[in-house]
This record gives sequence, structure tokens and C-alpha cells, in this order.
Amino acid sequence: MRVLGVDPGMTRCGIGVVDGAPGRPLRLVHVAVVRTPPDAAIGERLVAQADAIGAAIARHRPDVVAVERVFSQHNVRTVMGTAQVAGLAIVAATRAGLPVALHTPSEVKAAVTGSGTADKAQVGAMVTRLLRLAETPRPADAADALALAICHVWRGSAQRRMSDALARVRT
Repeated sequence: MRVLGVDPGMTRCGIGVVDGAPGRPLRLVHVAVVRTPPDAAIGERLVAQADAIGAAIARHRPDVVAVERVFSQHNVRTVMGTAQVAGLAIVAATRAGLPVALHTPSEVKAAVTGSGTADKAQVGAMVTRLLRLAETPRPADAADALALAICHVWRGSAQRRMSDALARVRT
């Protein structure tokens, strides 16, 4: 399975692509952080993020796009930008005919570190180890996007099987 993970953010949006399957080694395909200047017009910033996400989908042809589920933060301005970019990722995936999976930050942390309260350094260290990288992807948005993809590789297939089983029971 090839998963494109998106760590949404208005100033920095992490995009990571991972190949893998539960119980098999993971492989890094691509990682990037799309940056937009804070003083640019919001429309320009959103177009830049949308174009980058769409280009990554077209270039790497993932099977699924995993996006961080936006959660309430104390800084409303930050959560609004994050939600806007998450929406762009969902639209880009849907336009490409790809399924979208949403994972909470604590779910992602638990999947890659074993603890839903892990800090950024722990997530980065485990992403580095799991993908057998020489160094930790920087900035943290890059490691977070890869962590989202890893989380979906490991948890997404189980969630899909459970959904399929539920659908069969209901019919």
C-alpha cells in the first residue's frame, strides 16, 4: 500500500509518502514541506498548498491519502489555517478518486511510538528508525506527515476490514 500523509498547516504543510504493509518493512518514497510566507494573501497561500498536494498525488500515485484530523486548539487562528489546508488535502484526494483517512494526532503518536502523548522528538526518532533513515526529517512537519502515512499503513487496513465486515453484517 502506498500512503500519502498530510500534516496540514498554513505556513508549513508536511507531505510524506510511504510504501508498506502491516508486518513488512516500510519504505520512504517522498517527503517535503511546503512553505508559504505569513505575509502573503490567504488565497495565494491556499493555492500554493493545494497545488503542492495535488502535484504530490499526481506524481506519487498513492492508494490512500491520510490527513491529520483537526482538533481544537487554544489558538483559533492556527486551527483555522490547519483546517483550511486539511480541507484542501481532502478535496485533492477526492478529485483524484482516492479514499481519505483522518487520524488524530494522539492516534498517530500511539501508532508510531506506543504512546499517544509522545512529543515531537519521540515521533521524529521513531519515524527515522522505522524508515531506516540516516537522519530525522526536518522540520517536524515532515516527520509528522510520514508518521501519518505510517499510522495509516498499520491501522488503516484493520479499520477497512472492520468497516467491510460491518457492512456485510448490515446487508
